[in-house]
Amino acid sequence: MENIINLVFQLAVIIFAVRIFGKLATKVGIPSVLGELVAGILIGPFALGKISLPGFEGGFFAGGVSPELEALSQIASIILLFASGLETDLGLFIKYSVSGGIIGIGGVVFSFVLGDVSAMFILKALTGEMGSFADPVCLFLGVMSTATSVGITARILSDKKKMDSPEGVTILAAAVFDDVLGIILLAVVKGIASASSGSAGGISGAELGLIAVKAIGIWLAATVILVLCAKKIARFVRLFGGTFDFSIAALGVALVFAGFFEKQGLAMIIGAYTTGLALSRTDIAPVIQERIHGLYKFFVPVFFAVTGMSVDVTQLFDAKVLVCGLLFTVVAVLAKVIGCGGPALFLGFNVKGGFRIGAGMIPRGEVALIVAGIGLSAGIVSQSLFGIVILMTLLTTLVAPPILNIALGIKGRGTRKEVSTSESQQFVWDFKDPDINTLVVDIFVRDLRSEGFYVQMMNINEGISQARKGNIAISILRSGSVLTIETAQADMGFVKGEIYEIMLMLNKSLSTLESLHNTDTLQYGFASPENRVSKVSYKFLDPKCISCDLKANTKDEVLSEMCDLLENSGFVTDKAKLLSDIRARDEAMSTGLEKGIAIPHARTDGVNELCVAIGIKKGGLDFGSLDKKPSDIFILIASPASKAGPLMRVMSAISGALMKEETRQKFLESTKPEEVMELLKEAQKIAEAK
Repeated sequence: MENIINLVFQLAVIIFAVRIFGKLATKVGIPSVLGELVAGILIGPFALGKISLPGFEGGFFAGGVSPELEALSQIASIILLFASGLETDLGLFIKYSVSGGIIGIGGVVFSFVLGDVSAMFILKALTGEMGSFADPVCLFLGVMSTATSVGITARILSDKKKMDSPEGVTILAAAVFDDVLGIILLAVVKGIASASSGSAGGISGAELGLIAVKAIGIWLAATVILVLCAKKIARFVRLFGGTFDFSIAALGVALVFAGFFEKQGLAMIIGAYTTGLALSRTDIAPVIQERIHGLYKFFVPVFFAVTGMSVDVTQLFDAKVLVCGLLFTVVAVLAKVIGCGGPALFLGFNVKGGFRIGAGMIPRGEVALIVAGIGLSAGIVSQSLFGIVILMTLLTTLVAPPILNIALGIKGRGTRKEVSTSESQQFVWDFKDPDINTLVVDIFVRDLRSEGFYVQMMNINEGISQARKGNIAISILRSGSVLTIETAQADMGFVKGEIYEIMLMLNKSLSTLESLHNTDTLQYGFASPENRVSKVSYKFLDPKCISCDLKANTKDEVLSEMCDLLENSGFVTDKAKLLSDIRARDEAMSTGLEKGIAIPHARTDGVNELCVAIGIKKGGLDFGSLDKKPSDIFILIASPASKAGPLMRVMSAISGALMKEETRQKFLESTKPEEVMELLKEAQKIAEAK
């Protein structure tokens, strides 16, 4: 019972310490994880934790980290790696398998080899005996050198509006390879270390090869099985009830595989990461991320604190440890810059681009700390070596932001050839309430997924996400009540229009939504000549749904006549429901834009597929447009309420084409539906040629 009482007090101290130091770290512009690590060092058994207090004669942490606290730390590492697996963009991993793979492999190979070789000389400096390349100690330091903390890099890229740049996309793709390859290396090294501990005379090269094949084979087989069974696992955990229940059940699956991998002589975190990786492509992944966030916020800082508590601060002030730590840091930085930046030179990037990619891969972060902890608890890594790794992790995380900022600040493109990209824009909105901001972002992400975007959370604790589909990239940063969205200028109208629609929906049930009075600027986003004109602008069209001479004379008659046209598409299942939903949407806020264009639309159960109708009213009529002028071109779009469809992108694409004066004039002069179809196709060809 005494142990439990001590654990309760220790957890209380840790919780307050990591919160205080995490906040302080954030305020001075460094990642909170470093503050949590420093908190652990300060309150640990080698520092303040050994000071005698009433009832705790030897200090709160007398005798070092207790087995109970160590067990909690292990659970925390499983939660951390499970979350990292869920955050991994498996689609990006596959899509950028060439450039991202080559750069990721280059970074891992250089970092592992240089880290291992550095460890050989570090052992010589600390013990007087030169280590061997296959020594488990050297292998562990090599693995610790390979990790990359993409969350830190993603925040810098977002701040610099470079998330969708060629360098930004490549860094994020390569970081995914870094994680996966690092996990494979850890599996191999952990297997070698386990075999070495049971062999008095060491192991031969052939035995090393067999151990490596076994470790990779176990990981690969488990990964393939989990990926293939991911949807079945998702259905299984759903049997446990609501979102909180099935999210905890999914974590239970991760614990099962964590235990399985440990039983096979591999690390528990490998099983946890692999489970998260498999589930990352299922529809429950974002829900699990959200629901386990509370567990993450409690356990993971405890892990970093316990890691810090394991650091003997007296070792950090030893001259040999300090010098070796600084040299190991220099090697770690150069390994990423050369290992990732070098291959980039052969993949269309110039020296500037290669430097930016290498700089973006420098920060080590969480995985290096976890591997170091595994080595320390297994007795493979000594206290002095553990201090060197902690120093390297701290320094690479601190120096990475200024180096990357310098790299991004160098003028000129980073590619050998000019890359056709639309200039990025930022949309910043302060909702005055963090809860409203969270709600808007959640709905926005849900809608993006429904339109086929892959949304990746860069770090469960950082509030940064990235959405990708084809050549469209959207960066989302949620910070308190402020939402910042970055995307290409050609896609900003789509983004603004989507946020506008979300706010209208919220306004319907939340009449106190203060931000609504500024939404005019969002609707004008649809009416922008910069909007991307993609194939969606005409592939849903049917000449039978186009009228070049509407007979209607009022808004309501236009809506009714346009719904009659849509009935010709064959997708209308309930015309009365369709017309009712279209009217309700327009009553919430007029869908009349400027320059004579109106785009009435709705998500409705009255259709079973996305469908579009186009009508032209000679002379125009009053439609309540934003610029108070008559509307003469009408685009009615309906999308099924319960089925994915690119409603907002269709709106943005067609309106973008019609904002061009020449196209709009030809529209009004059209007398046949086929002419309207050709105009949209022509706009598409012009857009693709740019």
